[in-house]
Amino acid sequence: MFSRKEIEQKEYDILAPYAMKSGETKGRRQKEEEHLYRSVYQRDKDRIVYSTAFRRLEYKTQVFVNHEGDYYRTRLTHTLEVAQIARTIARTLRLNEDLVEAIALAHDLGHTPFGHSGEDTLSDLMKDHGGFDHNTHGLRVVDILEKRYPSFSGLNLTEEVRRGIIRHSTPFDLNRMEGDDIPGPCLLEIQVVNVADEIAYDNHDLDDGLKSGFLSGEDLKGAALWDEAVSFSEGTRRLDNENGIKRAQIVRYLINKQVSDVIENASANLKELKPVRTEDIPPDGGRLISFSGDMCREREGLKKVLYEKLYNHYRVVRMSKKAARFLTSLFGEYIKNPDQLPPQYSSRIGKEDKFRVICDYMAGMTDRYALDQYKTFFEPYERV
Repeated sequence: MFSRKEIEQKEYDILAPYAMKSGETKGRRQKEEEHLYRSVYQRDKDRIVYSTAFRRLEYKTQVFVNHEGDYYRTRLTHTLEVAQIARTIARTLRLNEDLVEAIALAHDLGHTPFGHSGEDTLSDLMKDHGGFDHNTHGLRVVDILEKRYPSFSGLNLTEEVRRGIIRHSTPFDLNRMEGDDIPGPCLLEIQVVNVADEIAYDNHDLDDGLKSGFLSGEDLKGAALWDEAVSFSEGTRRLDNENGIKRAQIVRYLINKQVSDVIENASANLKELKPVRTEDIPPDGGRLISFSGDMCREREGLKKVLYEKLYNHYRVVRMSKKAARFLTSLFGEYIKNPDQLPPQYSSRIGKEDKFRVICDYMAGMTDRYALDQYKTFFEPYERV
């Protein structure tokens, strides 16, 4: 039986000297008694999994709106896939796997319904009222909006996990490091989650795009990584919805190759830098956990096809525009008549900025709930 103290000691024995140890945490905003058997990051991970915001990820969009098919990725399945990839990288590099998993599980808690279209819409609606981005909102969720404890609001996560949420950075996500209230180095564990997120969404969007028929093998032909993966799968037969095994093997190959590249490139970067403690990591992170230059160039071919053929597919664009109309109409209705908000939100009006209260409510909606609310407001025979 391991006690928390023994778990902390085991980290010192096994992890790299520059890994973030749970025994060295900056702690929580609200003081709490430590758990007998779980480290601080294990507790953070558990708190995130039991949160309302985490459960709602099941019905928040990745690319395809939830009702279009049960087999497409949602924010929840994407989050679990990011956590799996991030754990593999962290374990191999001897970083803190518990911290990495906690950050990975929390990294999308601030997402709106309808994916990036929803975030863009709320950002536009809030541009004169403090703005909106899902990293900042994710921190707001875990600091304020979750209500699970009698003595404080939020989940009272450690500073390291909070830092991982606000500093989440990929080509799709804004890195809020400048001006955030969580000082300290850009931990390698944070960088692991950032790169794992890139690997997950690129390859799983590719998988969903092929499954939906919005992408074809012909569209991808000529992209170096794709051609290499097809050769690995031993055949160049046409990929379609009935050829799931071959598609799965191609995606598996792509993920494995990119994860291996990150591990090898990170090992080389760390060997050159020679850090001996977390404070030796540059404040901006220095992209120590990253793809090699060759892999960055190879990935561009696949990313180009995803942007041109999937994200800009007319049906994806059509749904994005519909989503923007849904959310804009709902937002306007709540602004005009905030007494239509549920009591836990309407009671905040007058004490807090009305726009922020409505933004909090709408950002927490799932795709399905947002659609139901739209029907409730704007379809005359829908029950209220």
